[in-house]
Amino acid sequence: MALVKFDHVNIQTANLAAMSAFYDEVLGLPAGYRPPFRFGGAWHYCGDLAVVHLVETSPPDGVGNPQLEHFALQAEGMADFLARLRQHGVAYRIAVVPEIEVRQVNIHDPDGNHIHIDFGPDEDADLSDFDGQTN
Repeated sequence: MALVKFDHVNIQTANLAAMSAFYDEVLGLPAGYRPPFRFGGAWHYCGDLAVVHLVETSPPDGVGNPQLEHFALQAEGMADFLARLRQHGVAYRIAVVPEIEVRQVNIHDPDGNHIHIDFGPDEDADLSDFDGQTN
């Protein structure tokens, strides 16, 4: 057996509408086809692949809930992406990976899940952090 590619991340949420809007409007991953499961949710697509599966749950009880440290997506067009984050008032922190110079834009979705969007070292953009305040 050999692993061949990343398929998707599954995120449980009691905040389906806000989470789905974030992945669509902020990250540009449109909602698309989802099989008719017996529970609520949304699938968000990157090209032809549903990379984010949201599953609607009851509000968490705070005990024993698994937590996702982060997941990452690779992208192009860093300056445009940062402008989109500022437009939506989404705070971000930028880190540059030593030696390979990959630019990581670190954000959090409405449920607080950590995501970083990776851009190549040749991307030209302001690498200043943004606190989410739109003046």
